[in-house]
Amino acid sequence: MEESMATKALAVDRVVNVTINLQPLAARRRNFGVLLIAGASDVIPPAERIRTYTGIDGVAADFGLDAPEYLAAELFFSQSPRPAILQIGRWIKTASPAMLRGGILTAEEMALAQWTDISDGSLAINVAGATQEISGLDFRMATNLNAVASTIGSKMATHGVSCSWDGKRFTLTTIATGPDATLTWCTDATAGGTNIATRLKLTEAAALPPQDGLPAESIKKCVVELADRGDWYGLAVADDSLTVDDHLVVAQYVQAASKSRIYAATITDTRVLDATHTDDLASRGKRLKLSRLFCCFSANKYAAISAIGRAFTVNFSANRSTITLKFKQLPSVAAEGLTESQANALAAKRCNVFAAYNNDTAILQEGVMSGDAWFDEIHGTDWLQNAVQNELWNLLYQSKTKIPQTNSGVHQLITCIESVLKEAVNNALVAPGVWNGDGFGQLERGDYLPKGYYVYSEPVELQPQSEREQRKAPPIQCAIKLAGAIHSVDVAINVNR
Repeated sequence: MEESMATKALAVDRVVNVTINLQPLAARRRNFGVLLIAGASDVIPPAERIRTYTGIDGVAADFGLDAPEYLAAELFFSQSPRPAILQIGRWIKTASPAMLRGGILTAEEMALAQWTDISDGSLAINVAGATQEISGLDFRMATNLNAVASTIGSKMATHGVSCSWDGKRFTLTTIATGPDATLTWCTDATAGGTNIATRLKLTEAAALPPQDGLPAESIKKCVVELADRGDWYGLAVADDSLTVDDHLVVAQYVQAASKSRIYAATITDTRVLDATHTDDLASRGKRLKLSRLFCCFSANKYAAISAIGRAFTVNFSANRSTITLKFKQLPSVAAEGLTESQANALAAKRCNVFAAYNNDTAILQEGVMSGDAWFDEIHGTDWLQNAVQNELWNLLYQSKTKIPQTNSGVHQLITCIESVLKEAVNNALVAPGVWNGDGFGQLERGDYLPKGYYVYSEPVELQPQSEREQRKAPPIQCAIKLAGAIHSVDVAINVNR
């Protein structure tokens, strides 16, 4: 009885109660250095749609050295400094087949001895709604798993199915394409023999879900689909079959989309050099004032991707890190030799070009979008919008107590905004200067902004009651002075004898 009483004890919480409250993780800012290259190669399955790469080796391993996606990626990663992240998206340019991708085999499962003792392999699969049984699969003469796949494929060919081995898994693909093409997981055959469905890892328990065939899609539909699947910022298409109208359809979608993005396109048609030709992409983009379209003339059909690669090395969190695209180099891109009139024609059309100069140098010029904006202005203000939005969200989201609907609460919001604007000053996007816009608050046209920015909100007591009841903050207005960049200079040298 005494021993039983001794094992009982009161909780320490009666005297000292300690509680850990973990703060919710802050919402992350967007990465404004991610380029998506859309291409029609059938390497990426439609269900996967987008793959992410951090170097050219991964692209080469997937696509080989001759695919348009690789050639475009090579220019992107050739920039110095080197951009960090590239995404490649699948464009279903032609109708796709149905596909069944097996599970990844282990080293033991890939051992040839696991297969060469089979002379009567069998399996069953449903193709386009009809069950097909495959039997008599003889692997005794196989020298590798490619030969195993070839043996299976030769038997399945009569049923409209091919089989391939990619070094890690078996894949079944229908010959037919489009939405009527279907496959199911493999099962054991009823006719006997050595059932190999499980060994192939093509069963429901081991394989990926079967993918039905898909119809061909337009480039616009592709981009809309890719927009829903990735958080990329820049877009380019590695396909030289696109017409001017195709490019414009994509550019107009990017322009109208709620999420800020840019579209880069290379113009190889030399008619753009003629001031009288007005039906090229640059001319039409300018007329439409597409501020999110970046055009670049070059004999290299991926030159615009190289330029974007340089821009996407900017780290907005670093000191004096923002850049202008003018004067930058395009590694592996030959500079264009232009006449003065050709250069003027490109400039008038707001078309960029990597141009050779007579002092043995070459530079990218002018670093403009098709609309009335410089590339760095669009890139920088997109970052600024996202940074302000996320920091305000995190203030409201992470606060343990409410942000009161008072002047003090509004001051917290303003302080939060100003912290981002200080970052913009630090990275040289914003700088002190004269405000030449309309005045508000205490700011008037012609006033000097010593900090490079001004933030104002009316007192809470002036807020309409209807908005107060909706728990809205009073409108907050910001004035920022962009730092800009020097692109040219005139010097007068006066000589006195």
